[in-house]
Amino acid sequence: MPRSLRVELTDDQRRDLHALLARRDLTAYTRQRAECIRFLDRGMTAPAVADLLECNPVTVRAAVHRFHDGGIEALPDAPRPGRPARVLGGADRAALAGLLDRSAAAGVTWTVPALRDWLHEERGVEISADWLWELLRRDGFRWKRTRDSLRHKADPVLQQAAKAQLEDLRTYGWRRTRAGGI
Repeated sequence: MPRSLRVELTDDQRRDLHALLARRDLTAYTRQRAECIRFLDRGMTAPAVADLLECNPVTVRAAVHRFHDGGIEALPDAPRPGRPARVLGGADRAALAGLLDRSAAAGVTWTVPALRDWLHEERGVEISADWLWELLRRDGFRWKRTRDSLRHKADPVLQQAAKAQLEDLRTYGWRRTRAGGI
């Protein structure tokens, strides 16, 4: 029979665990690991905790091993490698939102690369177009792809003349060759 994983916290560890769970900036995985330890401390089994948290029992066991190896301090996620993500400041986001609102009222559309260039020229912010797209999506901006069309600038008289010319070409060229058997 496999031995069951047991967690017994001291009062100080319980206080630290509750302080960790009270933080609002926890990642989902850190919160899940902390909840695993909290439920196991209350006497639940690993499969019961996994069922309650809707995760795999292996995840619960990994949290317990992580806790046994490093305590409460080992539960948060390890730092990610690479450069930290660039974040637009509140003033930059407000300026961008104002630009987009004014542009929408005037009927002007922007592409994300053009917005990136505007941020660089006007605000001195270096950001990739992909990350700017993600930040705009998170801020609730929605858009559709614009169509490349010049129909609204076309002269109706010239359009009608071009259509008539095409009809003349189609009538004499296409049908005659088909009917003549060429």
